Formats: sequence, structure tokens, C-alpha cells
Amino acid sequence: MRRRRGFAVVLLAVPLVLALAGPWLAGTPEPRGVSFTAGGLLGTDFVGRDVWEQVLLGGRSVVVVAVLATLLAYAAGVPLGLLAGMAAALAGRRWVDEVLMRPLDLLLAVPSLLLLVMLAALLSPGPAALVGIVALIGLPEVVRISRAAALQAAGGTAMEALRLQGETWWRRAIGYAGRSMVPTLVADVGVRLVGALYLVASASFLGVGLAPDASDWAVMVDRNRTGMFLQPWAVVVPALLIVALSVGLNLTFDRAAVRR
Repeated sequence: MRRRRGFAVVLLAVPLVLALAGPWLAGTPEPRGVSFTAGGLLGTDFVGRDVWEQVLLGGRSVVVVAVLATLLAYAAGVPLGLLAGMAAALAGRRWVDEVLMRPLDLLLAVPSLLLLVMLAALLSPGPAALVGIVALIGLPEVVRISRAAALQAAGGTAMEALRLQGETWWRRAIGYAGRSMVPTLVADVGVRLVGALYLVASASFLGVGLAPDASDWAVMVDRNRTGMFLQPWAVVVPALLIVALSVGLNLTFDRAAVRR
């Protein structure tokens, strides 16, 4: 068990440290050289930049956008899910549940990558737009998870006892149902973060939201794949960092959910 915990910590810590502290460790940019050579620690990329320097600079955009998008999705989705779940448990308020959930079902019916490309075409490119797009794509699933957790709490005998005691709706919803949702949401955060990372990386890989030569791990994988057999580190290292970050997040949040 300790080995598994240590493995998860290493998987998560290495890409996070590189992503957050990398721009300060990168130093002054080196002059560009020849493309796909073996010079330096990891060689050069498709425009002759030092790959190690790009690795240090390229993680922050991926991590920050994914985290902000996940937080935004939860900030909007959890209250909506709680309201829908509480309404679904009451015979006279089920129309509220229908009004909230049916539009979100339409969003779920559209493939995430297609929705990503469609929304990106309507908005000005940039990190802020990408945060909003990824948050909107993740919103329906966050609402459904929150609704399911809230509905389970709202339909139990404890909720009925609180109602008979004369507790206010806010006390029942926030004080009881809201607290009951926490273990489910903690377990779900890891999945949502990984999903956000996938969408952010996919957007960068497709050239959505970032410049084609931006210092970004996903952009590095895309732009350097033409020289994979000449200088593989420019593709392998950023790809492994994205995978390690995703797996480390899942393992860490799984352990947090079990502890609760």
C-alpha cells in the first residue's frame, strides 16, 4: 500500500513541479538552432528550440487551464445538481428537475471533441476561452453526478426526519444533502480533472486556443511528431508527463475517496 501511495505521489509530483516551477527554472531562452538535433539535454524541436527548455515552459498552460476549467464546472454544476436532486425527491417540484436536466442532456449528446471545435470557432482564441469551453463541456456530467448524490440523500429517511422536525430547506439541502455529497464529489474530481486535461491537450493538439508554436506539452507532441524518428524526446517526454499527470491525479483522488 505504501509503495502504491509513493508511486502515485511521484507520478503526480514530477509533472506538477515541472509545470508550476518550470517557467522560473527555464532561465533565459537559448537562441534557436537546427531542427531535430541531439544537442543539449533533450535535443532540439521542430524550430530548433531546446526541448528541455520547452518542457519547463510548456506544462503551466495545460495544468492551469485544466484546473480552472474543473473548478468552474464544479462551481456551476454542484449547486445545479443539488437543486435538481432536491426537486426530484419532491412530487410537486419535479418540473424543476426536468427544466434543469433536459438542456444538459442535449450537451451530453454531442461528442466532446466536436463540441470543443464548434465552440472554439465561435470564440476568440486564448486560454480564457479554452477555460470556458472545457468547463461547459464538463458541466453536464458534474451536474448529473451531483444530482445523483443529492437525490440519494434527499430520498432517505434522515431527510424526512429533518423535514418533520421543521428544519428549513436550506438546512436540509446544504447542511445534510450537501455534506452527504462530498465523498462522491471527491472521488469524481480526479475523473473530471483527467477529462479536462484530455480536452485541453486535445485542443492544443488540434491547434485550438493556442499558437502553433506555443510552449505547451500537447503542442509539442503535435508539432514534433514529424521528427519522431530523428529526435524522439521532443514527443516522448511531454507525452509521458501528460500521462503521468493523469494517472497520478486518478490514483491520488481514489485514495482520498477511500480514506473518507
